[in-house]
Amino acid sequence: MSTASPLPISAFLPQVAEVLHRSGKLVLQAEPGAGKSTLLPLSLLDSKWLKGKKILMLEPRRVAAKSIAHYLAHQLGEDLGERVGYQIKNDRKISKNTVLEIVTEGILTRRLQGDPEIADIGLIIFDEFHERSIHADLSLMLALDIQQTLREDLKLLVMSATIDTGLVSRYMGCSEVIECPGRIYPVSLQFMNESKAPLAQQVVDALRLVLGEEKHGDILVFLPGQADIKRCLSTCKSVFGSNTDLRFHSLYGGLTLALQEQALIPDPNGKKRVVFTTNIAETSLTIEGVSAVIDSGLEKTLVYDPSSDMTRLETTYISKASAEQRKGRAGRTQAGTCIRLWSEARHSSLRDFQGEEVLSADLSGLVLDLNIWGSVNFDEINW
Repeated sequence: MSTASPLPISAFLPQVAEVLHRSGKLVLQAEPGAGKSTLLPLSLLDSKWLKGKKILMLEPRRVAAKSIAHYLAHQLGEDLGERVGYQIKNDRKISKNTVLEIVTEGILTRRLQGDPEIADIGLIIFDEFHERSIHADLSLMLALDIQQTLREDLKLLVMSATIDTGLVSRYMGCSEVIECPGRIYPVSLQFMNESKAPLAQQVVDALRLVLGEEKHGDILVFLPGQADIKRCLSTCKSVFGSNTDLRFHSLYGGLTLALQEQALIPDPNGKKRVVFTTNIAETSLTIEGVSAVIDSGLEKTLVYDPSSDMTRLETTYISKASAEQRKGRAGRTQAGTCIRLWSEARHSSLRDFQGEEVLSADLSGLVLDLNIWGSVNFDEINW
């Protein structure tokens, strides 16, 4: 197939294919808009070094996995489930013709545990690896183990827009690193003063600023969790309800996939959309038409408390890398605006990258997964 494309990643495709063929391991840092999740997988389908084997691509979130699979199938002019398919929890669309399969984290872990040789797989792509979930870390560890002991021909590609490339490269045996620029339009940035007002009121104030600019395009509002989304949605509807040109949507993991997908498509009547979302929209998902981002700078994190043997949700500030990802959502298709509901002083104190889930989560499930793999001496595990 032809790889000609205006996307920045197109210039790096021959190098990516050559490194994977030569060394079998690669870390790719591609900035937002580069095309790493869309153009790159398709460009590798006909690689001779695959020797007729399939590509598995990990996408951390269900709605992103389905959305990307639909897009890639459309690019090939085929129905979903032909050469491109997906498998997520309680849902799959694959066939005997599928050569590129998009899967979520738990699915990949079970696949590797159930069939360590994975004889039909030639390449595993770990997309959005910066999220550093336990399952992503575990499946990469298992895949490296398989590559070193059973399948020297297995290729591994780790990708992200914001990732500590040196750390991941060293972990993968000093694998090569390729850095690709993105395709982002200019995004004007405005910090707000620290406020003690309720978050919903802060969002209303920021929304007034964005609407006052009279720019075309939709608005994406990043909030920490489902309860915050419902409060902000209710407040904004009461304040801006008389504006018939606005449409309000929610987007978070607890919604059905059908409702999540509704929030991703432009309004059929051309109304301006305001989408209240968690960090589910931070990376792989592209919400078309967004030209403004209002960012609370907050996220919900699961933290395990050993003293009570319980896991609780904590609201914490995001990393600088996540803030940059969110800002980039406003510049995918046109020049945009980003309003951060925190100060520049606060921003300078944020950590550089997201923390690894393994440092704060309940590890009982991980211990069981490691036992299934036969790894019972935790000091010897290549973690």
